[in-house]
Amino acid sequence: MTVEVLPANQPETFYRGAGRIAEFRNLPALADRPEDWVGSTTSRFGLAPAGLSTLRDGRLLAEAIAAEPRYWLGPDRTEPGILVKLLDAGQRLPLHVHPDRRFATAHLASPYGKTEAWVIVSARPDAYVHLGFSRDVDADELAAWVAGQQIEQMLAATNRIPVAAGDAILCPAGLPHAIGDGILLVEVQEPTDFSVLLEYEGFGLAEGHLGLGYDLALQCVDRGAWSPARLETLRGVNRLLPEAADEFFTAERRHGGDRLDQGFSVLVVVAGAGTLSGEHDNLAVRRGDTLLIPYAAGPLRLDGQVEAIRLAPSRAHR
Repeated sequence: MTVEVLPANQPETFYRGAGRIAEFRNLPALADRPEDWVGSTTSRFGLAPAGLSTLRDGRLLAEAIAAEPRYWLGPDRTEPGILVKLLDAGQRLPLHVHPDRRFATAHLASPYGKTEAWVIVSARPDAYVHLGFSRDVDADELAAWVAGQQIEQMLAATNRIPVAAGDAILCPAGLPHAIGDGILLVEVQEPTDFSVLLEYEGFGLAEGHLGLGYDLALQCVDRGAWSPARLETLRGVNRLLPEAADEFFTAERRHGGDRLDQGFSVLVVVAGAGTLSGEHDNLAVRRGDTLLIPYAAGPLRLDGQVEAIRLAPSRAHR
């Protein structure tokens, strides 16, 4: 068998979950572990090796890929290029922003920033996210908000967007955002753990500027206004995510009867049960399973009354 059925990989973090990952995956609940890093070769910022995934043979996935890149990634790729997470927001997350590739290359020694996208698995009634500023924000105004931790003023200047199960939204690097409480989602992102926290008071943190100082860190923030029409461009039309996501990753909804083309990817089963089969594999899958598909698996077929999200690196960047 080539497809890896992954165990939960839940590094500690600073916000609360609500047991949704345990319920979704049918696992014992872990207190204060609201994220599951799926098929991860990325470690938490400043806290390596936390975040790295381990395979069923005990090897770190990062080590396995380094030893056999063609088996895992195929002939044209040298690194995975994505990080997938399950995220359980037991409280509203802090307002924060991720740097783009240009900023990360210049200041964080990384070719990757952190554009991300969310696929909502479940959400309480009236669930929401904060996404982008609703008006232009002056650099001095933003700096004063952050320095004084003026949370109400910051949040009041953002767009509050209702979300429900099945929604999918792209969150470009630079865009201020905060995920509201009561949401379980699948997140796909560039493979970094770079977050500039505009809000940190109340989360047990002293700051959140990636060691850069806020004078520099806040330069990565998109302070421009995002109108309702502009926000709509962050949703897909006749596809799960908009074309703007293709530079960074792909996300596709798959059902029983669908063929999965050959390629390295992560599969998260979000509903039902069925089978995933191919030349080397024939395994039962069900809601809550997270699977790592190496290039060597070849084409696969998903069958049964089942729904899954397939996450893969961009075809444009190898």
